[in-house]
Amino acid sequence: MPPAAPSGRPADERPIRARVTLRLAAIMAAGAALLSLLAMGLQYRLVDLRMTEAQRTLLAADLDGLAALYEQRRIIALREAINYRSATSGGEEMFLLLDRRGEVLAGTLPSWPEGLDAQGQGFTVDPAREILVNGQPWLMVARELPGGFPLLVGRSLAPVDQTLAALRHGMLGLLVAIALAAAGVGWLAARQVMGRIGRLNDLADRVAAGDLDARLPGPRSPDEFGLLERHVHQMLDRIANLNRATHRLSDTIAHEMRTPLNRMLGRLDRIEGQEEVVREARAEMRQAIRVFDSLLDISRAEADQGIGGGLVPVDLSQVAGEMWELYEAPAEEKGLIPRAEIAPGLRVLGDRNLIAQMVANLLDNAIKYCAPGDSLTLTLFAADRHVLRVADTGPGLPEGMGEEVFERFTRAERDRARGIKGHGLGLALVRAIALRHGARLSLPRTDRGLTVEIAWPRAPA
Repeated sequence: MPPAAPSGRPADERPIRARVTLRLAAIMAAGAALLSLLAMGLQYRLVDLRMTEAQRTLLAADLDGLAALYEQRRIIALREAINYRSATSGGEEMFLLLDRRGEVLAGTLPSWPEGLDAQGQGFTVDPAREILVNGQPWLMVARELPGGFPLLVGRSLAPVDQTLAALRHGMLGLLVAIALAAAGVGWLAARQVMGRIGRLNDLADRVAAGDLDARLPGPRSPDEFGLLERHVHQMLDRIANLNRATHRLSDTIAHEMRTPLNRMLGRLDRIEGQEEVVREARAEMRQAIRVFDSLLDISRAEADQGIGGGLVPVDLSQVAGEMWELYEAPAEEKGLIPRAEIAPGLRVLGDRNLIAQMVANLLDNAIKYCAPGDSLTLTLFAADRHVLRVADTGPGLPEGMGEEVFERFTRAERDRARGIKGHGLGLALVRAIALRHGARLSLPRTDRGLTVEIAWPRAPA
């Protein structure tokens, strides 16, 4: 498919808008999930510290109780208390008291855990260590009492791990729910924002197609989008007024200048004895009249942009074929190599005379600038639109010149130096006629010469 015209944008931007909406929704979901993850991570860490500290406090209370008993009756009272506590611990407490030979005097373990050394003396909670016993985590204090009696007191960390595991599962579910909710809210918000932007884009498309009177329907909302719409409408009103004033001025100048020139032509016919001077003056004046006629044609075509009235089904293939028959002979006479590939039966909504004038201008422009031996090709084929292409292998556009070639009175200094006659209105009229028909005009890149493509909307079946 040919590239989009310089004056228009793709007609259907819904896939682009959908991608933007999805991207905004994904960003909002990711942002909400990230913030939630940070908050949950902080909460998880606080719960972990608090529950571990609670077990440490219980462990300190156990040690304080055993210390009080030890002060009263030493090892005998300590042994009795550990036997009693071991019978009622419920698996969350660990006690172990050994004699000097390492034999178990009382406790919940059959032997001293491997790799655990008694550190310090007395019943203080520091230092406490976290170790695994039979695959379960424990917070333990290992001491050696006076006389060489090893003592081990511990609190299970399994409840902490179970609580943290349940908290992790809950946080994961909550995180998924938050992400889905944020995605939904983001989708709705993005849809609303993109819908408002889409209104402005649709308006811009209509204006780019030539409908300067296009406006957004309905009242303006009292927000930033409503203010933007009001500003856009004010800008379009100003542009439309300036454009109408410019067209009126150019039309007036062309009409007012063409009339006296025609009168002067009539008076020249009555001059005798200076035929050469009269002939040159008549040629210059006719050339000036043709310039004014071209300006009027351009003004009329530009004034009708975006207006569908007056357009009827036209056989584009037939018009292109007729214009090719007229210009094929002049091309051969100049030594060019002409070739045409015109698909039959391609119809568009248009003005037959304007379309013929457009094709004639393109072919005439190519013949004018090409040299003997260059090729000239007219191609018409069907794609998403009906594409008319005029390509040549002539000198092409000068370096740095692009879309401005379609402006009025635009000519390259190179062509002026070569003495090629013209006023720079041919391609300007081509663009005006293309916009009148809603066609896309483009200049595809080529290795040599100049190629002009016009993509026409298909006529309704």
